[in-house]
Amino acid sequence: MNQHLKNIFHLGIKEIIELGRDGMMVLLIVLTFSLGVMVTAKGEPESVQRASIAIVDEDHSELSERISEAFLPPLFLKPVRATMQEIDVGMDNDKYTFSLIIPSNYQRNVASGKNPELQLNADATRMTQAFVGSGYIEQIIAKESSRFLLKQPDPDSGPAQVVVRNRYNPNLTPAWHGAIKQLVITVSMLAIILIGAALIRERESGTLEHLMVMPVTVFEIMCAKIWSMTAVVLIAAAFSLGVIMCGFVGVPCAGSPLLFFIGVALHLFAMTSLGLFLACVADNMPQMGMFLILVLMPLNMLSGLITPRESMPQWVQDVMQIAPTTHFVEMCRQILLRGAGLDVVWKPFTALFLIGAVLFVLSLKKFNKLA
Repeated sequence: MNQHLKNIFHLGIKEIIELGRDGMMVLLIVLTFSLGVMVTAKGEPESVQRASIAIVDEDHSELSERISEAFLPPLFLKPVRATMQEIDVGMDNDKYTFSLIIPSNYQRNVASGKNPELQLNADATRMTQAFVGSGYIEQIIAKESSRFLLKQPDPDSGPAQVVVRNRYNPNLTPAWHGAIKQLVITVSMLAIILIGAALIRERESGTLEHLMVMPVTVFEIMCAKIWSMTAVVLIAAAFSLGVIMCGFVGVPCAGSPLLFFIGVALHLFAMTSLGLFLACVADNMPQMGMFLILVLMPLNMLSGLITPRESMPQWVQDVMQIAPTTHFVEMCRQILLRGAGLDVVWKPFTALFLIGAVLFVLSLKKFNKLA
């Protein structure tokens, strides 16, 4: 047993040394776990965030003041008071995303029930913010106008009151979702690429044949490749979580980092086993790249990472239970955002281990045939 462990350890060190000599692969790891995560998180366009707005108040009434003061962070920056000429120049120069014109006698017309119109200009080059932000502005104006007519200080007073609390992401910060999404994609992608490239590189250079005539088994070679590539991706993921996600992006790690990385290790066990199987099927790296696209796209699209699984057909939800990314996505959100413990995430942990064990056995059989 000690000799088997020594062989696995030394073969794994060999894999890490070979990876270190591949400059392009090292650069890929560094960029995807740093700039890739940061750019994706900061570029999430899903909601309005600190949108700039200018207001032309021609009414100078109590109602117009209440509307102007209702635009608050984090959705909007503090409104800028402007004139008609200034808003045209400001929007042309990309200074304002929205401009709102409150006409004269607006309060008087609202009080008399005439349904006056306000003019809202939106910069449609920022398409998502323009569409979503316009809806927010309409709601703000309608709420403040209703409060003024009813003379109610509480905007939610009435026969029924609905209080909305956003749990786990109070400000609906899209960067949190974007960072976790990119981390899941990067971990899954590199787990397959690194171990696949390692095996194909050995086959093309003839190193694999040299290993086969040495006093080591196929099982030891597989275990060495899996633990070494898992260790590399795990270290890179730890750097990405601690420095990029929590440091630069501001994603809160509500749960236990140790528990999270145990889940990452289980996911890597499954994905590296899958990558080894694909590498045994592929003849070269171009074919491996094609397999990677065919496998990763449905895994990411149907795992609940992009859209909720509940919105998919039932048979898709059932089939995707055998996909490791489904359980990995669930585990990431539960631990990082909800602060879940082992009593909650033991199910995805168990599923990842079982899926990884099945993939490992399939890869071992395929590797034996290849040897």
